[in-house]
Amino acid sequence: RSLKRILELQSRRSLELGHPGSNMAERYLITQAPQVEGAAVPELAKLKIERGKKLAAEKEEAVKAKEAKQAEERKGLEERTAEYEKEYESSQRELVRLRREAKVNGNFFVEPEAKLLFVVRIVGIIKISPK
Repeated sequence: RSLKRILELQSRRSLELGHPGSNMAERYLITQAPQVEGAAVPELAKLKIERGKKLAAEKEEAVKAKEAKQAEERKGLEERTAEYEKEYESSQRELVRLRREAKVNGNFFVEPEAKLLFVVRIVGIIKISPK
């Protein structure tokens, strides 16, 4: 889903629940004050409107950058996943080939087992010998 659609659904849901705006505190929201043509706008209101426009533009730019980064990461993940699937499939095919070859030649095929390591600490940690 697009971010605009998600935000729209969230705002609609919050309005249905009786919450104005989003689940953020109202003082942090970027608001668009309605302007009446021909009316005198106080200086502080003008500054607030300009600040809101600037913050909205920055937020939109940050959201686009984040979406682009996520799309790039998603593409990399898909490529790696395809690579791993291909590797797994080739290993399975190789095992099948080896089983068939052993059967044709009248030999036994020993299934590969998980590698197991036994690690024994012979040197102590922080000059304390192991017990």
